[in-house]
Amino acid sequence: MSSETRTHAALPLLARLAGVSVAAATIVAAAGVTATAAPAADPAPTKGPCAYTPTPDEPAARPVSLPPDPRRTPDRGTVRVTLRTNQGPIGLTLDREQAPCTVQSFLHLVRKRFYDRTPCHRLTAYPTLTVLQCGDPSGTGEGGPGYRYRDELPTDLPPAPTDPTGVRRLYARGTLAMANAGPDTNGSQFFLVQADSALRPNYTVFGQVDAAGLATLDRISAGGIAPTPEDPAPVDGAPAVPVEICRAKQGR
Repeated sequence: MSSETRTHAALPLLARLAGVSVAAATIVAAAGVTATAAPAADPAPTKGPCAYTPTPDEPAARPVSLPPDPRRTPDRGTVRVTLRTNQGPIGLTLDREQAPCTVQSFLHLVRKRFYDRTPCHRLTAYPTLTVLQCGDPSGTGEGGPGYRYRDELPTDLPPAPTDPTGVRRLYARGTLAMANAGPDTNGSQFFLVQADSALRPNYTVFGQVDAAGLATLDRISAGGIAPTPEDPAPVDGAPAVPVEICRAKQGR
């Protein structure tokens, strides 16, 4: 991967992608041993328009059911969610119209307490990318809810002023968006934009961070990124000051 790609194509779940490769290799080897066995049927997605699809090769990092998937997904209005972290509150306003299936999934995970006692495992501090990534109970960057669902990509983001090619878009300070491992692989991991960032519009935007939440993000960002023996001054890695979502709840 080139340095340009590492800098700008952020928020792939890199560790999770590695896990997928290992799992795929294991499946291929097993198929060779049991060539006469009938292939297992793919797990069925939910029957509604969001089609939440189980991922048995990537089991849930914490047990949780599939989200409800009614025939008419709510697609009007906003919903308030508060992440109470050990570094301060982060208030979120979820936009159903912008990403109805994403909001429905996120609220389901909040109600099932999937995010409670969960670390925010990744902080980036590139000049064109400054975000905090959360949502994996395992804290490794590999974990998810045991299901995936389709993208609801933004179409109205302005061009990023730092990108003369016009390919990347502005994910403005305060944006709430889903992390992913490629097209239609949304799960539970999300990122909070602390400073204006330039990304390809490949990440579902589903809400905004409030003023108090931005103040919390600023404190976390000011703490920097934990150094490692290989990289004493990293710009991408675990926050130097550990961040944990103690409780996620609907409302204030």
